[in-house]
Amino acid sequence: MTTTSASAKPKVASAKLVYNELRSMILNFELYPGRRVTETELAAYFRVSRTPIREAVQRLEAEGYLTVRPKQGCFIRELDIQRIRQYYGVRIALEMRALDQAALYMTDAQLTQLAAEWDPDTQPGREDDPERMEERDESFHLRLVCGEANRVLAEYLRDVNNHIRVIRRLDFSDGQRIDETYREHHQLCQLLLERDAGAAKQLMVRHIERSENFAKTLTLTQLAQSRIRSRLAQDPGH
Repeated sequence: MTTTSASAKPKVASAKLVYNELRSMILNFELYPGRRVTETELAAYFRVSRTPIREAVQRLEAEGYLTVRPKQGCFIRELDIQRIRQYYGVRIALEMRALDQAALYMTDAQLTQLAAEWDPDTQPGREDDPERMEERDESFHLRLVCGEANRVLAEYLRDVNNHIRVIRRLDFSDGQRIDETYREHHQLCQLLLERDAGAAKQLMVRHIERSENFAKTLTLTQLAQSRIRSRLAQDPGH
C-alpha cells in the first residue's frame, strides 16, 4: 500500500467506510499478516483525519483483525494456524456442552422456530454477503448456548469466535458452503427436537471441522496468491 502516492483513495467521510475498506484489505491479504501500518499512513491513504482512522482501528482490534502496540503502530494479526486449530478445539468442547443443555432445556417452540429460520428448502433470510452470513451463523450457535441461559458459556464462545473470525468468515465466501450450513443447522434442530444430544454432537463436530478445514485452506491459498501478485508487481519482468 502506497500511502502518499496519487493513487491514494478519494476522501472517505466516515469511520465506518474506513473500517469496511481496511477490513476488506486485510481479508484479501492486500495487507499481509504481521505488516505494520501507522495511523498517519492510513490517514494519508484514505485522505481523512486521524480520528476516523483511530475509530476504525479500535473496532478492528476488538474484532481480532489487528493489534495496536503503543508507540509502534498497528500490526495486522499474524496467522497462527496451529493456534487457530486450538481455538477450534475449544469451540467444539463448548458447543458440546451447549448441545447437552439445549437438548434438556430448549422448548419445542424455540427449536421449531430456529429450525424454520434455517430451512434449506426456503432459506429464509439467506445472506450471500460473507460478513452478514457469518453473523447469522454465530447467532445460531449462541442461541443454542443461551437456550440454557448460561452466560459464562456464551461469553467463552464469543471470545473464541473473536479469535477465529478472520478466517471463519471466508467459509461463507462459497455458495455451496452456505447451502451446507443451512442443511446442517436445520438438521441439528431436528435432532434436538428428538432430544438426541448424541447424534446432534456428532453432526456438530463434523459441521465445525468442515468449516475449519475449508476456511483454513482458502486462507492459505489466498495468502499464497497475494504474495505471488506482490512479487510480480515488484518485478514485472519475471
